[in-house]
Amino acid sequence: MHLSFSFPSSPISFAMSILSAIFLFLISSIHPIFAANTNSTVYEVLQDYDFPIGLLPKGVTSYELNTSTGKFSLRLNETCTFKIESYVLKYKSKITGVIEKDKLSSLSGIQVKVLLFWLSITEVIRNDDELEFSVGIASANFPIGNFDECPTCGCGFDCDDVNSREIKINRLVSSS
Repeated sequence: MHLSFSFPSSPISFAMSILSAIFLFLISSIHPIFAANTNSTVYEVLQDYDFPIGLLPKGVTSYELNTSTGKFSLRLNETCTFKIESYVLKYKSKITGVIEKDKLSSLSGIQVKVLLFWLSITEVIRNDDELEFSVGIASANFPIGNFDECPTCGCGFDCDDVNSREIKINRLVSSS
């Protein structure tokens, strides 16, 4: 058996070959860490971490997740506001945070209106069949079943009522 190895003709091309090999190695080892726009939707990723899909409204356009640190970033078409029961929620067009099994932390971009003030939701923790939402010094618990479906921007979970009201109003205005 005869093995042969030849060095590139110049030191510069040798250095470039080494740098190219290192660069390709780094790219191939970093790529699996980021789950950006893979076959999984952001809603499926939520479920992988034991959260219901209804934590996010419909309309997430893209997301990135560093699976080694849990840091994520996601985008909506625009700022999304809707009312659920007595709470008004606002999702900015960019939301960031850290996800791990049963815990979302360091959240940025999600707010709840309490009386006259907008408070940032900074953490969501799943405890069995409840979700605890934290706005810093205060928190509130809700049954996980409240988040089985995704709310829609503008109308939350009451979109059918909004659409039927619009149809009724249009029929009253119609001259036919």
